Amino acid sequence: MDCDILVLKRSRLEGSVKISGAKNSVLKLLTASLLSGEKVTINNYPSSLLDAQIHVGMLEKLGKRCHLPDNNTVIIEEAGLPLSTLHWDDRSIRNTLLILGALTARTGAGAVPLPGGCQLGDRSFDLHEMLLQALGANVWQEGCMLCAEAPKGGLVGADIYLPIRSTGATENAIIAGTLAKGKTRIWGPHIRPEILDLIAFLKSMGAKIQVFGQERIEVIGVDGLTGTSYTVMPDNMEAITWLVGAVMTNGDVEIEHFPMRDLEVAMIHLRESGAKFYHGDDRLIVRGGTCYPLEISTGPHPGINSDVQPILAAYAACANGESRIIDLRFPGRYGYAEEMAKMGLTFNTFGNLLKIHGNGALKGAKVKALDLRAGAALVLCGLVADGETIISDAWQIERGYNNFWKSLKYLGGVFKIE
Repeated sequence: MDCDILVLKRSRLEGSVKISGAKNSVLKLLTASLLSGEKVTINNYPSSLLDAQIHVGMLEKLGKRCHLPDNNTVIIEEAGLPLSTLHWDDRSIRNTLLILGALTARTGAGAVPLPGGCQLGDRSFDLHEMLLQALGANVWQEGCMLCAEAPKGGLVGADIYLPIRSTGATENAIIAGTLAKGKTRIWGPHIRPEILDLIAFLKSMGAKIQVFGQERIEVIGVDGLTGTSYTVMPDNMEAITWLVGAVMTNGDVEIEHFPMRDLEVAMIHLRESGAKFYHGDDRLIVRGGTCYPLEISTGPHPGINSDVQPILAAYAACANGESRIIDLRFPGRYGYAEEMAKMGLTFNTFGNLLKIHGNGALKGAKVKALDLRAGAALVLCGLVADGETIISDAWQIERGYNNFWKSLKYLGGVFKIE
């Protein structure tokens, strides 16, 4: 259901929830389906994600046929070579840059709308431009479109040196390299679970890819990729959200398909900060706990992902004492703290350091979901606040959480959607 205004009351989370397919993985798998002309089936597909629905719409604009035989599977087929230009007037997503890499590798050329529209300030696509140029493509901007054209014989493998461990640039280099001639070596890649899932997906289609830790990834180009049937990994952000929500509300929640291995560092911080949980097989049982202050810094995997820090900030709001958060990936990503302050949170920022002075005494207020994870963090705060919490732009949450409202209601969340 589309949700613009969410009205939320204090609630205790109790029951069981099953983790859906990962938003940060499935979007990349949808893009990679452009590399093959054969049928691609993605299982554990999070069909209610707004960003996934946007992406399927983009694939269909390019000539793919996508259908969902059920809510957990998407089948992607095509009648002919995809179009090289993506004409898209709806809301854009950053994945268009990966679509450019896939189109250029498969069709020899590509043109996609820039995520966020025309770039008037920093060129946030510089790394993507650089890596495609390294593979021999000519890359240029026309208005709000980013365009690329491969040389006559197609992209050619090369050494790509990434100046930072960029998730998107690593993914684009892998995608483009699968059909490039010869060997592509990606130096300084960001090796994180979603990228390993993309690699496993591509290898199931016949790609030749080897990972050498954080040093490099080697891709040997092939002439073409086959179809596949693949099950996307569980969403670690959904998992950590329900875990934190269960502790904050002193709840009792069983989380099925919990990706413990992908969240080891965050789990250590939470256990040492009062969370009580028990892990067995592929599930986690959370038996409440007491929120104590924490100190975290985000960084490349296996460190804490930047997406996690708003969720942990909500946790810190329930702790008595000072917590400290530093985001090394996206400095100053603390706009959500201003919204939490409307609910009674006291905080200070010092450069890239966020200090949260928790007292566990939040109160309902009118707040705004500035982005996907900020919205989820505000929901967690609303579950423990006195009175009503009214969250505008709550649709942001649906961009990255599959069946979020259904799960929240099943776990005992008291809310209504307007």
